[in-house]
Amino acid sequence: MSDKNKSVAQALLDQQGTTFAAEAGIKLRDTPGPLYQLLVLAHLLSARISSDIAVAAARALFDAGMRDSRRMAEATWQQRVDALGEGGYRRYDERTSSQLGEAAELVNREYGGDLRRLRAAGDVKKLLQGVKGIGPAGVNIFLREVQGVWPEFAPYFDSKALDGAERVGLPKSARSLEGLVAEKDLPRLAAALVRVALHADAAREVRAAA
Repeated sequence: MSDKNKSVAQALLDQQGTTFAAEAGIKLRDTPGPLYQLLVLAHLLSARISSDIAVAAARALFDAGMRDSRRMAEATWQQRVDALGEGGYRRYDERTSSQLGEAAELVNREYGGDLRRLRAAGDVKKLLQGVKGIGPAGVNIFLREVQGVWPEFAPYFDSKALDGAERVGLPKSARSLEGLVAEKDLPRLAAALVRVALHADAAREVRAAA
């Protein structure tokens, strides 16, 4: 792997390498609470809305106490709407409130509130899409971020991350990208690549720094 590619990868980590989970205040571990919070974040990020608003809405839900599936299910529809609105997630707040409630009830019913049971149950991608509000985009977001604690999914770079790789001159190959950083940094690299795919100015700054 060329020194230039490694330099670009390091610039990505340095400038854009905060995971979306970390930005939302999620200390991601292989435990029920953080995994559920990541699922909520993936749901919010997969809507046609800015990532900043989605992250702010996730933070507002968690700050309001909805940090696990039991508390999310117990919250009223209006409490969820209010938290989403506080985070600026107003365009989809009513529908999303309903979806979050249904999704939490499913996670409680099928997995006892613990997504590690979903992981052990079989086809993770298929099962995730069985959760209300989680489609293919939400699955990609969840797996990009969770690969650090569910290593069987690493390296996970979806089409959006690979678009970012192309924008900064890196190979559009998950295996090639994997070799550029330490295993623990794969989620950070994936998040950075998504950010440069979404923001041309960020891509220019990375290229200039490398």
